[in-house]
Amino acid sequence: MIRAAIIGLGTWGQHLVRCAEGAKHIRFTAAATRTPAKAADFAAARGLRMLESYEAALADPEVDAVVLATPHTQHTDQIVAAAAAGKPVFTEKPLGVNAAEARRAAEACARAGVTLAVGYNWRFQPALQRIKALVEDGTLGRILHMEGNFCGPSAYRFPKGHWRHDRKEGPAGGMTGRGVHVVDAMLSLAGPIEQVTAQSFRLVQDFGMDDTTSMLFRFRSGATGYLGTVIATAETWRLQVFGANGWAEVGDVEHLPTWQLRLCLIDRNDIGKKQRPEVITFEDTSTERAELDHFAGAALAKRPLALPDGDGVHNVAVLEAIMASIASGGPVKVG
Repeated sequence: MIRAAIIGLGTWGQHLVRCAEGAKHIRFTAAATRTPAKAADFAAARGLRMLESYEAALADPEVDAVVLATPHTQHTDQIVAAAAAGKPVFTEKPLGVNAAEARRAAEACARAGVTLAVGYNWRFQPALQRIKALVEDGTLGRILHMEGNFCGPSAYRFPKGHWRHDRKEGPAGGMTGRGVHVVDAMLSLAGPIEQVTAQSFRLVQDFGMDDTTSMLFRFRSGATGYLGTVIATAETWRLQVFGANGWAEVGDVEHLPTWQLRLCLIDRNDIGKKQRPEVITFEDTSTERAELDHFAGAALAKRPLALPDGDGVHNVAVLEAIMASIASGGPVKVG
C-alpha cells in the first residue's frame, strides 16, 4: 500500500481523495495546500495529516508518494523536486505548459528511477479501451478521421483574478483544462500528431482566457482530426472515431461516470444499407480510482509510466504547437 500526500486540496484534490477510498494500492494519509484553513474540516474528516508545505511532504518518511492537484505552471518544478527526493509522483494534467518543461520533468523522474504518472483518466474508461481494441483487431479498419469537443461554462465558474483565468495557466483557452483529455484519447488511438492549425478567441467576457478555441490535426499515420473547446456554453463532450469499416462514438454531458459506446459498422454485403448503431454499456467504474491504483501499482513495482518520449510529453508539444498556430494564423509542425 502506497501512503500518499495530496498536494492541493481544492475541489479536484478533494475529489481525488474521495475516489481513492477503497483503492487497492493507495491511500491518502497526508496533505499540503496553499490555504490550509479552507481544507481543515475535509482533512480532519478523512484523517489526513496537514503538512506545512510541499517540501515537508517530500521530506516526510511516512509519505511514500505525492499526488499533485496544483496549478499547471507549478507541475514541472514540483515533479523535479519529487524526483530528487526519490518520491513517485502523480500529477494532474497537463505535464507542463511547454514541451521543454514537460520533457525536463519526465527526464528527471527517468534518471532518478521514480515512477511518474499523468492524470489522463479517460484512458481508464472501458468504452475508450473497447474502441482501442476495435482498432487493434481491425474491426474498425484503418483510422481515417477523429473529431471531438469538450465544452462547458468554465469561463463563468471562476471569478476575475482566479488562477484559472490566468492566460499563462490556461493557454489556448479550454485546451489546457479540457481539450488535452481529448487529445490524449486521440493519441492513444491514432498515435502522434504531426501538424496543427488552430484559432482561439475571447468572445464573451472582457477578462480571462479565450473561450472559443478550435483545431485541425494531421496525424503522423495520415489520419485527420478536429477538436473544439468552448468554455462559455453548456456542458457537453464528444469523441467520434471514423475507420474504414465504420465508426465508434462516445459523448454526453457528464464525463466522469462510465460511458456508453455507440458502434456502427458497414455491412459489406449491402453497402447501401444505412446501419443503426449498436449501443454498448459497461459496468460502472471510477476512472480516478483506477488511474491512482495503476500509478500506485507501478510505483510499488518501480515501473516507469510517463516517459520523456511518451504521450504525456507529446501532448504538451501539441499544446505548444496549438499556441504557435494561434499566434501565426497558419499550420505548425509539432516539435
